[in-house]
Parts: sequence; structure tokens; C-alpha cells
Amino acid sequence: MKTRTKNPANGFTLIELLVAMAITTVIITILVSVTSMSLDTWNRSRSEVRAARQGKAMIDTIARDFESLVVRKGNAFEWLYAKSNPSTDGPKGNGSPNATDLIFFSAATDRYNGKIGTADDKGGDVSTIGYQLAYKDPIDSSGTDEYKTFVLYRKLVDPKETFEKNLGQATLEGKVDFTGGGANAVTAKENFICENVYQFTVTFHIRITDSTTNPATIRTVRIPVGQGTNASRKLSITGAGIVTDSAINGASLDQIKGSQLSSVEISMTVLTDFGLQQLRRRSFANDDAKAKFIAQNSYEYSKLVQVPGG
Repeated sequence: MKTRTKNPANGFTLIELLVAMAITTVIITILVSVTSMSLDTWNRSRSEVRAARQGKAMIDTIARDFESLVVRKGNAFEWLYAKSNPSTDGPKGNGSPNATDLIFFSAATDRYNGKIGTADDKGGDVSTIGYQLAYKDPIDSSGTDEYKTFVLYRKLVDPKETFEKNLGQATLEGKVDFTGGGANAVTAKENFICENVYQFTVTFHIRITDSTTNPATIRTVRIPVGQGTNASRKLSITGAGIVTDSAINGASLDQIKGSQLSSVEISMTVLTDFGLQQLRRRSFANDDAKAKFIAQNSYEYSKLVQVPGG
């Protein structure tokens, strides 16, 4: 009589299955974590590239406008007006530390929507240019805080309207609307050009004659339009000279009035998308902590522009 031998059972034991499942779970968790980190890194890199591209393009646009700045001497008219307009309007009260409202005349090449020499060209070459930084939804002015951002606007008034309404005026304030209401507003959505601009500062470089030395010397004085102790809150260029609201950097009001504008320095801080998102969510222990965060999540751009006759 033969003895029947029992074949060993095929397959995995319960312990082997549990071990395999545990290993698989660990591997999947690692893969998901790596993928998530890669996506976060890619999104932040894309945000940084976009911020860099926007900042450079914006600086170049403003520079072109100042390179063709139009000022005429020997009259009582205003040709440029700049005013510092800081605001607490921002995510969780984190408003822009400086925002310059700016209006001046320029021989802009994009007048009449760039259709110079066509039937749309109604003549003239001097346009009114207005710049303003505001915290709002660039698409829907009545939108919720979720879509608001720091937006830099540029309004161009074509030469025909400039000649009829703006040239030959004693003051330019009010010739474009900085209050945000009406069809003439700088912040109308069609004037949107750049977002995430945290601060926008214009510094005027002037040459003054210092008669306290013998012989008299000519030196350059920087006048930032801002809120600091070494800044002017307002600056106006008229046909009779340059006017500020206070003496600055060793230059008296009379010296400033008789000075010559030589160049304009444009500077701006452009936040990354990640930086703006975090401003909406977090609070800061103090101003130093906020300044450190802004520095780590933004780009600084500046450019010195020689003006005609400077």
C-alpha cells in the first residue's frame, strides 16, 4: 500500500502579504511626497519666472515713456506731477509701503493704439501718461478679496485729447482720475499692465548750482517721491522750475526750483504668486519679519533713465 505525500500549499502566507503591503505603502507614500514636492517646486519656479518677466517688461515700458518726456520752459504750466500714495489697503492690512501716482507728458510711440500714420491717427505726438498702483481685482473692480492683487496701471491719453484738455494747464492733478471712479480712471481694467507690484517708487535726479562754494559748483541731488525723511511727498515740474513740498538732501527750495532734471530712477518690487498667497494667509510678528519675508519672495527692479535735455 502506497503512502500519499501531501504537496506543500502554493501562494503567500498572511504575514508575507502584510509585509508586502507595508512595503508597497511606504513606496507609494514616498512617490506621492516626491511628486508633490516636485510640483510645488515647479509652481514656485514658474511663479518666479513670471514675476521676473513682468518686472523687466514694466520697467522697460516706464523707461520708454520717460525717454520721450516732454517739458517746455518759460511758462506757468505744469508738465509733470508725482505724489506718494502709501496705502494700508492690502491682504490682511499689508498695504504697499510706497505707491507713486504719476502723470506727465510723453511722445509715446503707442499713441492711437500704435496706429500712427493711419486713418486712426488724429495728429499730434504729445500724449498724457498716468501711472497708479492699486490693490484690487484687475478684472472685476467689485470682486472679492480672493482675487485682489497689487496692480500697476498705465493710462495713455491720445494727443488729440491731450491737446484739447490737458496741455497748457496750471495743474495736472485731476486731469486723469486717481480716485478710482469714472470712465477716466487710471485703474480702469483696460489700463492694467502688471500685477503683484508691491511697491513703485520714482526718484528724480536733478542738477543744482551750489553758490556757497567759490567758484560755484554743480552737483546732483536725488529726490525720491515717498514718505521717508529724505523724500518728498510731492514733486511738480512746471515751466518755471521744479517744486517739492520740502527742502531735501541739502538742497533748498530755491535751489530745487532753479535746478535741471537730468534723469529719473524707477524702482519696483514684484511679489511672486507664492509671496502674495502667503500675505493673504499669514500674520507677522513685527515689521522686520514682514520685510524679511518680502525680500525672500519678491524681485527688485530698478533703472536709471536719462531724460531729454538732462
